[in-house]
Amino acid sequence: MNPPFRTIRVSDPRFNSEGLRYVTVKSTNLAGRGDITFWCPDLPDNNQEPLPLVILLHGVYGSHWAWTHNAGVHRTAARLIRGGQMPPMVLAMPSDGLWGDGSGYLPHPQQNFERWIIDDVPLAAATVFPELFPNGAVSTLFLTGLSMGGFGALRLTAKYPERVRGVYGLSSITHADQMSLFVEEPLSAYRQPDPVNESVLALMLQNRERLPPIGFDCGTEDLLLEHNRALHRALTSHGIPHTYLEWPGGHEWPYWERHIEDALLFFSKIS
Repeated sequence: MNPPFRTIRVSDPRFNSEGLRYVTVKSTNLAGRGDITFWCPDLPDNNQEPLPLVILLHGVYGSHWAWTHNAGVHRTAARLIRGGQMPPMVLAMPSDGLWGDGSGYLPHPQQNFERWIIDDVPLAAATVFPELFPNGAVSTLFLTGLSMGGFGALRLTAKYPERVRGVYGLSSITHADQMSLFVEEPLSAYRQPDPVNESVLALMLQNRERLPPIGFDCGTEDLLLEHNRALHRALTSHGIPHTYLEWPGGHEWPYWERHIEDALLFFSKIS
């Protein structure tokens, strides 16, 4: 059997801290190398249970370090686990592929940023933590993200509902057209052969009978608020179950640092 990646480099545990581990893999989907920050909770030496994997997707301009070094998500997860509010889970925080201001986690002509997330990141997790993911596979996968990352999480879940156990978006872009609010690259770079693949709503309607639990929220001062409200209204009108919340705040890290806890607790209820 061929190895899953031509090359994979993992940071030396002697120099890691707070359960973080840094990984670089060469991916055919990226046509090059990609970075992932992992966080693993403290576990007893005799742990035999496979853990859920939460993939957290960053927004435009960011990379794999954004969730840990702008929001301290690993500290939030550790606090929730210590308090018994969340079962142990592994966090995976990949780069989006570092195309332009943001790849949108979409397929592009030469790179498939969609498959990088849905295929390569879980495979990298199982490779780095074989003791936590038996048989070389992730059995329980959750997706979350902010802004462009929320778009990626919601869209990938809608497109591959059988792969994802639950999804939660924060301040999410809901259609590829909204990338123009943030990036300098032309919208033509995000167009898909089938326009359905550009829309969270269209994909959710297409696969409505197979969707896992869906949650999303948005700040009341966020420039994407009306887009999130429109998605909420459309899902409600079509009878698609979901949770939608609004909180004070804008399109900013203090909001995401606070409300990523809601995503983790959402997953805890369905894990």
